[in-house]
Amino acid sequence: MKPFCIVITTVLLALPVRAQDTPASKEAPAAKEHRETIVVTGTPEPVPLSAADRSVTSYDVSPRVLLFGSFADVLRLDSSVDLQQRAPGVQGDISIRGASYGQTLVLVNGVRVNDAQSAHHNFDIPVPLDAISQMEVLRGSGSTMYGSDAIGGVVNVITRVAPGPELRFRSAFGSFGTNVQSGFLSIPTGPVAQQFSFERELSTGFRDDRDYRNLAASYEAQLHSSLGTTRVLLSALDRPFGADQFYGNYNSWERTKTWFSALHQDLGAATDFTFSYRRHTDLYVLLRNNPAYYTNRHEDDTWYAALRRKSDLTHSSSLHYGAEGISDAVESTNLGDHHRRRAALYADFDIRALKRFSFSAGAREEIYGSGQTVFAPTASGSFWVNGKVKLRASASRAFRLPNYTDLYYHDPANIGNPFLKPEQAVTYEGGLDFFLSRRLRFAGTVFERRDRNDIDYVRSSLDSPWRAMNFQQLSFRGVEFALQARITSSQQVELQFTGLHGSASAATVIQSKYLFSYPSEDAVATWQIISSHGWLARTRLGALNRVGRDPYALWDIDLAWTSHRIRPYLQLSNLTNTSYQEIANVAMPGRSALVGIELCLICKSK
Repeated sequence: MKPFCIVITTVLLALPVRAQDTPASKEAPAAKEHRETIVVTGTPEPVPLSAADRSVTSYDVSPRVLLFGSFADVLRLDSSVDLQQRAPGVQGDISIRGASYGQTLVLVNGVRVNDAQSAHHNFDIPVPLDAISQMEVLRGSGSTMYGSDAIGGVVNVITRVAPGPELRFRSAFGSFGTNVQSGFLSIPTGPVAQQFSFERELSTGFRDDRDYRNLAASYEAQLHSSLGTTRVLLSALDRPFGADQFYGNYNSWERTKTWFSALHQDLGAATDFTFSYRRHTDLYVLLRNNPAYYTNRHEDDTWYAALRRKSDLTHSSSLHYGAEGISDAVESTNLGDHHRRRAALYADFDIRALKRFSFSAGAREEIYGSGQTVFAPTASGSFWVNGKVKLRASASRAFRLPNYTDLYYHDPANIGNPFLKPEQAVTYEGGLDFFLSRRLRFAGTVFERRDRNDIDYVRSSLDSPWRAMNFQQLSFRGVEFALQARITSSQQVELQFTGLHGSASAATVIQSKYLFSYPSEDAVATWQIISSHGWLARTRLGALNRVGRDPYALWDIDLAWTSHRIRPYLQLSNLTNTSYQEIANVAMPGRSALVGIELCLICKSK
């Protein structure tokens, strides 16, 4: 532990990148001294962050987009989110609070985009970064509201609606032959607002067979009528990349494509309807120089529909309820052809009284397969002790249905299991938010998650193939701390720390591929400047100690100047040139730099 103690000390001396703004709220006395921040994840309807019963964080993207190179850069600001990437900008697994990468649900505007074939593709978010307003992270169970996969938590990517006409282009060049171009166009015309966005990025790679090309594009339209708001999103992502060592000692190559469309329609003030379709394809070549030797092709489709309604019971209480239907299918040269359908009913009772007390209780019944069901209840509440201290607690049950790779995949080194049971977990947590002063806030959370039937690939010896199986019992206990401070009107600092301890039943004596590679300690220190003169700056120092590995620290610096139509920016990553691996045997790049210019032809309204 001594090397990690040294790393943590370095983080403490450096101090953090971004302080979470604390919102104002009629129900949160201390929050009146802070800027309003509204969250929509983990709650039936939007609420100020300070009024949330659950552990939720919100990260603004659009005002600071020049400081981010990817979605991963945003999530790295959260010490409870673990990203295990095979390469920046390509493919990565998301984990929250030590859960497996399959136990994190990814949403776009509240609509699930997790992949039915394999959770390795959940991070294929088919929306350019310029089209994003914010990203929210719900730590802990979210199955009552969102269904399968939300065991460790939820990541919600929220697209932006520009306040007026806007036209921007960006271009950047950097290390490893990196070449980036992007653009954003907003055209509001009367009751209709339309937005177009694209992003193109390519790299020759920091080593052989680690090149990649990304192309993402999206169109979004919003119409206001007497019925309510209509919102349509169409997007696509094309991502070919070299995959050397990704799944073994092979110079592999892979190409994934994603198409996503979503319709959200208000049906009056109390009812809304959502419909979405996602198609994903995956072409995997084991030996790049010999595709005929072994090639897999997978295609999966997911249809989703939801009808939700809100009924006000009293001036301080409401009932939210609805129904969902999901249909997914896969056609694969390896997995075969399969499909399944499921439906769910859910309800949530919410009460907020006396400007100090809130309580929410909900339940979900999901039906899948041949009449099989999963029940996912939750309860949460918070209480303002005084104008500075808020207590919160929650208890919930979550589940995950095995995906098609878990069930049916097979090759000489990996074998699926068609008899896998759904994963289930019960999570308990308690927290305290302490507004020490107008500029200083502390938040702490303790939690425990008890898992049953977790799915992982295991083997009894190095010569045996990995086989998918259910673990009977696992448990994780952890703590989360965040200290946030506004030093001046333009400077914010934050320190986050998450500590985890996992344990398995005594009978578990086999080697696990994924479940026991979680970070036992993760610290993130950030310092951010948002100047009225147009300067944007952020430095992030992250230190991580992963189970069974050596600890390491990564230091990044991002700078931008936005006062005029020509806006230069600089992104520096891994300044200390640290050698590290987020996934075993898959090397990550060393020190890198990206230099770019944004041309704002029509700047957004203030």
